[in-house]
Amino acid sequence: MATVAEQLSRARQARGLSVQQVAEITKMRTDHVRALEEGNYGAFTAPVYIRGFVRTYAGMLKLDVGAVLVVLDQELGQTEKFREPPSLTQEPPTALDKVMLRLSRVNWRVALPLLTVALIGVASFVGVRVWQNHRSRDPLEGVGPGLYEPASPLGGDTLPLPPAPAPRR
Repeated sequence: MATVAEQLSRARQARGLSVQQVAEITKMRTDHVRALEEGNYGAFTAPVYIRGFVRTYAGMLKLDVGAVLVVLDQELGQTEKFREPPSLTQEPPTALDKVMLRLSRVNWRVALPLLTVALIGVASFVGVRVWQNHRSRDPLEGVGPGLYEPASPLGGDTLPLPPAPAPRR
């Protein structure tokens, strides 16, 4: 079976197109077109670019894009650089990453109403308990004696309290 580079190069030559014409039609850089036709995948930074460019190029040449991409995946699997998809981070996943992954899988259209009902129920229960506790408390708790007690015992140097006003008639 022919490699992707051979298929692309033969199809371009069969249509009588130059590398510059292909670059203009596909809006790809000429060095990328040459790299694809030479099978030089090291010129690209990630396999997603290679697949996209090959898809565009093969589609423009009216090749079977699916078959070309299958061969491309086989070729990329044999290279050291593109054998595995690149890791987005070099660090192992933390507990927060695992929790966020689980939360991303939750169907929030179902979970959010259930969570709202549960929160309303908890808030109602707490509110009723606080109200009952408030009602059963002694209203005079914390109130001091009804007699006047001066803040500091100064002896007879203080003035007496004024008499209470007489009720109006």
